[in-house]
This record gives sequence, C-alpha cells and structure tokens, in this order.
Amino acid sequence: MDEKFMRRALELARQSLEIPGALPYAAVIVKDGQVVGEGLNKALANSDPTSHGEVEAIRDACARLGTTRLDGCAIYTTAEPCSMCVATMYIAGIANLYYASAAPDSAAFTARLAAIDDKYRRRLGNDDLRHQVGTPVAQRQMPSEQFLADEAKHLFDDFAAHLGA
Repeated sequence: MDEKFMRRALELARQSLEIPGALPYAAVIVKDGQVVGEGLNKALANSDPTSHGEVEAIRDACARLGTTRLDGCAIYTTAEPCSMCVATMYIAGIANLYYASAAPDSAAFTARLAAIDDKYRRRLGNDDLRHQVGTPVAQRQMPSEQFLADEAKHLFDDFAAHLGA
C-alpha cells in the first residue's frame, strides 16, 4: 500500500469536476511500483454503463501491457468497487485492492445526485446488485431462459479444436 497511488486516484477523480459526464470515481493500476493504468468513470459521457473508473483503469493497463492478465498488480480506487468492477478485477487477476470511501458513502453520494437528476439513478443499489450477481440465474429478478445450448456447445468445441485443444 502506497499513499501516493491513492492520491493519484483522488487527483484523477477531481478531474470529473471539469469533464462533462464524468463522475468522481477513479482508479490506478500499479505493477512493480509503477502506474500502468488509469481510469475515470465516464459512464454518462460515453453512454456506457461499464465505463467505471476501475474498469477503465483495467482496460488502460491491459492495453499498455499488451495482455488481459494483470497478475501481481494492485488497484487503488476512490470508492469501494461495485460487483461488476470486482468481477473484472478477479477476471484480470488483480492481486490487491485499496479503496478510499466505503460503499455506504458512495451510495449516499449517488442518492444525492439522483435527487437532482434522474440520469444518476441506479437500477439497483450496490447491496442489491451484489445479491443479484450471487444468486443462481433462475432465481434472479431479471427473467432469463436458456435455448440453443447444443449449438453453443458445438461452437465451443469447434473453436477449441481449431486451436488444437
């Protein structure tokens, strides 16, 4: 843990005051004591609900390093990450997470924004999102149905065979 990296994340987040459609959620990815990725939440600016600071920092680090694996990297973020961001960290192999504000502080902040403009309203709060993500697909609030499973399995088999696996 190094304070300078958290301060860099906070500095990036402060830029959201000057960038239309940005929110003060930012992150930096660190490997071997060097910043290898940075990101700022631009979900509204980019019309992209996945454009969270953590995801943007992971995208940046992967592009800079030419890989999808960030094993041994740490992430410093201005707020406790949502479920999507945590899942992305695990998929990328992030080793350590350091965050500034806790989830309740972030929830209170987004509630204040939603009170002035509906574009800031979240469909689910962080606790609800975590619950839905951890619930078996058949029990989630979002209706879902599986079909064409055999075709998908054949596609996977064909792709693996094409690679010699």
